[in-house]
Amino acid sequence: MTVRVLAIEHEDGTGPGLLGETLVQLGLVLDIARPYLGERLPTTLVGYDGLLVLGGSQSPYSDSSAGWLPEVRGLLSDAIEMGLPTLGICLGGELLAMVAGGEVARADEAPEVGIHRLRMTEAAADDPLFGDLPPVVPAVEWHVEEIVRLPAGSPSLCSTGRFPNQAFRVGAAAWGIQFHMEVLAEAAAAWTESSGSELAAAGLTPEQVIADVAASEPELRRVWSEVAARWAEVVRDRRRQSGIGPSGELPETGHASSPARLR
Repeated sequence: MTVRVLAIEHEDGTGPGLLGETLVQLGLVLDIARPYLGERLPTTLVGYDGLLVLGGSQSPYSDSSAGWLPEVRGLLSDAIEMGLPTLGICLGGELLAMVAGGEVARADEAPEVGIHRLRMTEAAADDPLFGDLPPVVPAVEWHVEEIVRLPAGSPSLCSTGRFPNQAFRVGAAAWGIQFHMEVLAEAAAAWTESSGSELAAAGLTPEQVIADVAASEPELRRVWSEVAARWAEVVRDRRRQSGIGPSGELPETGHASSPARLR
């Protein structure tokens, strides 16, 4: 039984990382679409068992410079309607919040960058992804926007001191997160090279951020690999409950299925 996930990447260096590594180890196939390279996005999610929308430096309102964002929002809306397991990371989580009726705005204060501690909310206790996690866990943050209002009926699952809506769920099977569960030290080091203004605004140096992420990497791997495995099980459960597999040929997307190409 092939379990297939569409992953949308918004720019170079923002691939599925630890998340993708875990999903592939568990036997899922990732079809990575890179619209910033001119690859076409599918017009339908028929044939897919899950949707993963990754992060990027774009604002969720950057339709003029990232012309594929309206298509991504359309796919997210379709996924919610279908009950298709969905995971949106940072930009992807912001887009999910917008589609579901929430609100995203530029943060009033300095960007949130580097290692921060997430505190679980009461709503996380029985959540399929966040339930039974330690009450406080580390995560890599890298954002200048924030989700200022969650969609109606969507619980906040964890928070930091400055940003209360670090993760949320829409319905039974769609999650948005503000942080980067996919990022470890190697990716963080690469990101510091193009994030000078954000680091300065946050009062940080590249060396400090890299050292902090490297020191936290064992715990990052342990916690977020587990959450990735739980999402993989949600995807598999939905596939089993549907009683059907992907129907016929996959939609023509202009990109190859290449689970080995993970960054």
